[in-house]
Order: sequence, then C-alpha cells, then structure tokens
Amino acid sequence: MSIYGDYIKSVIRTVPDWPQSGVNFRDITPLLQNSSAFRKLIDGFVHRYQEMNLDAIAAIDARGFIVGAPLAYELNCSFVPVRKKGKLPFSTISETYTLEYGEAEVELHADAFKKGDRILVMDDLIATGGTMLAAAKLITRSGGLVVETATIIDLPELGGSKRIREEGYDVFAVCSFNEDE
Repeated sequence: MSIYGDYIKSVIRTVPDWPQSGVNFRDITPLLQNSSAFRKLIDGFVHRYQEMNLDAIAAIDARGFIVGAPLAYELNCSFVPVRKKGKLPFSTISETYTLEYGEAEVELHADAFKKGDRILVMDDLIATGGTMLAAAKLITRSGGLVVETATIIDLPELGGSKRIREEGYDVFAVCSFNEDE
C-alpha cells in the first residue's frame, strides 16, 4: 500500500448492492472529483515508478485510462491502450480470458511495443484478475517486459492479485478492501 493508501481509500465510495444484490461496488468517482486526492494518487504512482525506466504505461479499457494517461505524461513515457475486442482500428493481437459467465477478449496494436520494452500495466481495480492477467500475458507475448501490474484498488478476497502473482507478475495496489468494508 502507498503512503497515501488510507487517505485514497477513505475517498472511494462503496455502493452496496450494485450492480446486483450482495455486491459492494467500489466507486472511484469521488476520488476523481476531489482534486487533492486525485493529485495524491497520481503523485504516489509517479514517486513509485519514476526510477524504473519505464518505456510505456499499458492501461486497461476504460478506467485504467484515467490513471494511466496522466502517469505516462508525468513519467515521460508512452501510453498504450489495452482495449476491449473490436475497439482498435489497426492490426491487433488479442488475449481471451474467462469471466464468471463466459469469456472476454482484450487487444492491443501489434506494433505497440518493441522487444524488451519495460511496461507498467495499469487498471483501476483487481477483482478476479482476469483482465489484468490477460493484458500482462498479451504484453509479454508482444515482446514487452511487464515490470509490474498496478491498480488503485485490490479486492484480495476475490483472489485476483494472488492469481496474477502466481503467474509471475508483480502486483501493486494503492489500497485494498475486504468484502465486509
């Protein structure tokens, strides 16, 4: 957890029973609307990654873009969108992953990275880890080196961060929520 983890966590809203009964949705909208909190979030990521010589931030569609773009700007590295299937206009490579009830697919442009590029994979939240793991595998397949996967929120009880680590990728989360919080 970052030095601002408790503060960032306090600004995130929990919406009970959304999108369905029994689910506590972690809403980052209040964090984004609070200029001081959003600045602390981005600054925290900048301090963590400024010495890691990153070539790119690969941010996952769509909320990962919100943090990934300003971070790429601050770190003076490229920004690469990892999009849902069918959203990129050029030649793409893709990775399929399993959801609770089916499958999904993420893509990136085939020319997004050069072999050996140092990449940070960014999203807003890790739940079951499927999307983040698919993005990391896709980047690895493309020749990029995943330095770390990063997120604002981890939901450890859903097992995603553990699953990502078991596949050999490092995980960083600013804060985490247990189911009962």
